[in-house]
Amino acid sequence: MKTPHIPVLLNEVLDSFKDLDNGYFVDCTLGYGGHSSEILKNHSNINHIGIDRDIEALNFSKERLSPYSNRSTLYKGKFSDILPSLKEQPIKGVLADFGVSSLQLDKLDRGFGFDSDVLDMRMDRDEEITAKDIVNNYSQEKLEYMFNHYGEIKAYKKLASAIIQTRASKEISTAKELSQIALDNLYRGGKIHPATLMFQAIRIEVNRELQEIELLLDTLEQSTPSGAIIALITFHSLEDRLVKNRFKKWMTKCICDAHAIRCTCSKDNDLGKTITKKPLIASKDELKINPRSRSAKLRVFRFK
Repeated sequence: MKTPHIPVLLNEVLDSFKDLDNGYFVDCTLGYGGHSSEILKNHSNINHIGIDRDIEALNFSKERLSPYSNRSTLYKGKFSDILPSLKEQPIKGVLADFGVSSLQLDKLDRGFGFDSDVLDMRMDRDEEITAKDIVNNYSQEKLEYMFNHYGEIKAYKKLASAIIQTRASKEISTAKELSQIALDNLYRGGKIHPATLMFQAIRIEVNRELQEIELLLDTLEQSTPSGAIIALITFHSLEDRLVKNRFKKWMTKCICDAHAIRCTCSKDNDLGKTITKKPLIASKDELKINPRSRSAKLRVFRFK
């Protein structure tokens, strides 16, 4: 079965879960099953749960993982909704890859790519709000906030104004039209397409991606699965910052007020330890095979 997507940092993910020998492994972003199929192949004693909100990805993975169907269960939906409600225990491993799959990027009818004739960007097509709705209906202030905070675009005010002016005469209905606005108004230096950060910001807004990550981290913090390994792959600084800061919080032993004269909390409030002192990144060999892995970062945490 030909896979339409190359899983990033696969060797690093497999190494992170090398000691997994029982319980449940949860892939919060199943996608096309690249990571999960290898985990299942390498760990015959674990049970698997796959979560994704993209029905196309789920249907593909159902077939791909069919050899392991007796110990694999798939759920459609947001991991922030499904993970807290799982009855399966004990959870010993959790993986989340927060990137957009290559198939989603390359399929023009999904509206993620610069050359698409639609403007969608929904990971779950059952959701109501599309990129087209946001681009044509958000106020200038909301567009500015989105481009500034989710895209970290320096010329966020100029870009928001350009969109407002363009849609005043004609609805922006395709990704091609939207990317042209970026080409006309943003700096073109370097190898990265000028529309990249704009599309990132809109995609984050459409799919509530940062909120989803925070909810995942909240769920893990509240459930603190004993001995579980948590491996999270991020693709830009906003995501990585959320994960890095939460892992740091989870390692904090003393929670006394910073101005307290002495510690009264016994200094045993840490939930575990970070396995990766620095995030793991793609090797040179992987970059040759899959250039899209260049921005991927993997951080791993083990609960007590």
